[in-house]
Amino acid sequence: MADRDPIIITSELSGKVHEGDATVEVHIFRLESDEQWTLEVVNEAGTSTVWEDTFATDKLALEVFKQTVATEGMTTFLEETSPPTLH
Repeated sequence: MADRDPIIITSELSGKVHEGDATVEVHIFRLESDEQWTLEVVNEAGTSTVWEDTFATDKLALEVFKQTVATEGMTTFLEETSPPTLH
């Protein structure tokens, strides 16, 4: 029997977020077999910021993104770096 790829559940709270001239894509997802949600933000250059911590709910993950924007600004996601940024 062949191993199947895990099924990824994407939250309906995922999507593009615009602020000023900046646009990022917020990805909130989990594996079908996991209960914890992962938060990733991808800027227009394709640079990814992934939180090391996981979240009990997709709503909590979105709130953490919003708090980060409120305290650090959207520009925190706009800097281009080679490897993915861990938050």
